[in-house]
Amino acid sequence: MSTETVLVVGAGQSGFQTAASLRDKGFAGRVVLIGDEPGVPYQRPPLSKAYLEGAAGDEQLRLRPEDFFAEKDIRLVPGRVAGIDRTAARVRLADGSELGYDHLVLATGARNRSLPVPGADLDGVLMLRTRDDADRLRASLAAARDVVVIGGGFIGLEFAAHAGRPVTVVEAQDRLLARVASPEISEFFAEHHRAAGHTVLLGTGVSALHGAECVESVELSDGRRLPADLVVVAVGVLPETALAEQSGLDVANGVVVDEHLCTGDPKIFAIGDCASFPCVQADAVTRLESVQNAVDQGRSVAAAITGERARYDSLPWFWTDQTGAKLQIAGILAAADRTEVTGDRAAGRFSVLSFRNDVLIAVESVNRPPDHIAARRLFTAEPRPSYADLEADSFDLKAHLRTRAAVSTQG
Repeated sequence: MSTETVLVVGAGQSGFQTAASLRDKGFAGRVVLIGDEPGVPYQRPPLSKAYLEGAAGDEQLRLRPEDFFAEKDIRLVPGRVAGIDRTAARVRLADGSELGYDHLVLATGARNRSLPVPGADLDGVLMLRTRDDADRLRASLAAARDVVVIGGGFIGLEFAAHAGRPVTVVEAQDRLLARVASPEISEFFAEHHRAAGHTVLLGTGVSALHGAECVESVELSDGRRLPADLVVVAVGVLPETALAEQSGLDVANGVVVDEHLCTGDPKIFAIGDCASFPCVQADAVTRLESVQNAVDQGRSVAAAITGERARYDSLPWFWTDQTGAKLQIAGILAAADRTEVTGDRAAGRFSVLSFRNDVLIAVESVNRPPDHIAARRLFTAEPRPSYADLEADSFDLKAHLRTRAAVSTQG
């Protein structure tokens, strides 16, 4: 029987996956999952979609039922970790208690960026990150007259799509989803939201929020004021790195880890939204905010702890569902220098293929799941298809897969 202890700090998707995968791989030591929210670990993606609408409840949010953790002998510890003593290999909780470890996994996630303008602390100005946040937003929506969303990324647009009423989206960049999507996809989603009755303001900043105690209006950078009794701030997140910094670990847009997701301390790993790792697909040190990355990194660390250490090289993929428009992305768009659109753009069923130096690096698919599946298959094989390869097959990913299979068979 192993006497080793693995402490996982953070009970979100990546932390939960680490604990579950340790048991799946036969780890017989102690597994302790420390989370700063009460109850069993839950998934966040439905918070801005089905849960917000009331179509999903607590049962649907749970990553596993409560008895799963007892059956797998995974100890759930509610509380906040206040510090790490790397020399003694112990963590100190906010209540003063301490826990020792042989392996420590930092899965601390990220926190919402605040809005640095006057009035951001007024009542009626809310963010969405936790189940409690979603509960407050759902209750506030029921009584709100004028709703303004600040931020045109995934969370802001998902909230708008599932709010059940017209809202105004204010985005400082000149397009929606500017950080994560191609211009073609940005344009489509702007059209999609406007067609749904939402007002989309691009290239527009926010100067202040006004009201006595509760928010009453949003002042834009051009001087206009929008009436608002509910403001949803969705301007991105920052990695939770305080623990790592306090303990002397390297931090640069996340906790710095190597190709095995290990920090400079061989006993400490970092994964998920808080980790900055060498991404094979981006050919650069990257921090990713996605369920796929959280899950795959949790599995990778569990494998490393149980003696199966390998380079983390999982294909990044992402998705968002915005009421009638499901976007799925495979690959990393960074530094794309060429795009090609395939499918029926007018019908809202199309894909955008992005290339760098004429090599396919990402595929964004709107309401075309088969293209997404085909893209993920293409990205797991070498060599990556070139622009010329795909042009020969009219940029039809499934046709290209058939061509590649036929060539392979002939070879």
